Amino acid sequence: MEDTICAIASSLGVGAISIIRVSGKKALDIVSKIFKGTNLKEVKSHTIHYGFICDKDEVIDEVLVMVMRNPKTYTKEDIVEINAHGGINTTNKILELLLESGCRLAEPGEFTKRAFLNGRIDLTQAESVNDLINSTSSRARNLALNNLKGTLAKKIKSLRKEIVDILANIEVNIDYPEYDDVLVITEDILLPKLKDILNKINKMLNDSKNSKFIKEGINVAIVGRPNVGKSSILNKLLDEDKAIVTNIAGTTRDIVEGSINLNGFLINFIDTAGIRKTDDKVEKIGVNKSKKVIKDADIVIVVLNGHEKLTYDDEKILKSIPNHKKIIFINKSDLKLKINLPNKYILGNTYSEEGLDSLKQEIINKLNLENISKDMTYLSNVRQIDLLKKASKSLKDAIKGLEDGLPVDMVLIDVKSAYDNLGEITGDIYKDELLDTLFSNFCLGK
Repeated sequence: MEDTICAIASSLGVGAISIIRVSGKKALDIVSKIFKGTNLKEVKSHTIHYGFICDKDEVIDEVLVMVMRNPKTYTKEDIVEINAHGGINTTNKILELLLESGCRLAEPGEFTKRAFLNGRIDLTQAESVNDLINSTSSRARNLALNNLKGTLAKKIKSLRKEIVDILANIEVNIDYPEYDDVLVITEDILLPKLKDILNKINKMLNDSKNSKFIKEGINVAIVGRPNVGKSSILNKLLDEDKAIVTNIAGTTRDIVEGSINLNGFLINFIDTAGIRKTDDKVEKIGVNKSKKVIKDADIVIVVLNGHEKLTYDDEKILKSIPNHKKIIFINKSDLKLKINLPNKYILGNTYSEEGLDSLKQEIINKLNLENISKDMTYLSNVRQIDLLKKASKSLKDAIKGLEDGLPVDMVLIDVKSAYDNLGEITGDIYKDELLDTLFSNFCLGK
């Protein structure tokens, strides 16, 4: 934290502008050594200045330098950003000069790590910075921005406030039993309070699957027996010839994938090998892969050939997929229908593209995606979910202890454990090794 750090904050490559960021106590002193122009040590904060970066008498680049003095900066330290002409050689040369002049190369995510350690943001906000950089859809961007504003942290801190009020009352009861004006926390008072907090935590855990849909996208498997038109449907949904299409059954031997953006969600379509009993070793591998994809998929589109009667293989596939994630698409509606139709289905074809918009809408309806976007305050990663699960377990243990007749002071350890788990989510409690692991996933310039 005492070092002054630097890193390239923009993508390295050919471009109009590259940005080199410097943060720390000596930021102004170090940049001043290589900058010719205005005296940076005397300028006002949050101003931009024209000049040249020089290596002794050699001009390296014509630049604009932004000066931002602490504490109103990203890291709450002095920050200087050099806006140079984009180019690998020039950018790297400026970085080299900064390192020679006293800077240390920033570790991945170290600027954001300093923002956290200096109290500007909490851990949920720090993680949201990385989520914002890596967002692949508008919904993912909105989720990251919402959590960056601190909405998730407010929920967690509100739960901690409820728990600490309970803990404080119990501690006072234990340490100062002679105080008559303090509420005595009994089992009858404590149980409803703990159950209410547990319900709130469990709701957050149940809603956490929504963040997976928002951040990682929704995996939609397209399955069926060979030659029912799965690959044609994939190509039409993606609007590109991703999969090879022939009238030969078993053409698709391996998984073919492609993604589209649907209502701000990333939809990952997976075309699978036709499922049927086969002695062909290669096709058999494809069939086994298809079965695994079905198991892992969020939605499974079962494609049936409307020009043929329902077969044994069709019925076997239909029965193997749970109704909550199954959509039935009867293909080849442009031909004479011969299939004995199931109860609920979408009818269409890939020639006139009938039914494909209905298919997309059914994906939205099946996962209730419209309502997911109304509340964008969700746990956003495995770390947060794991800690909330631990808090939930601790509260369950406390509740069970009370119901089994343990005295109130005996369940304190479980209630405190839940309080600490919630604190780890926001970073009110943290371990150094956690920070090293967490910020190692960031890019150098952030």
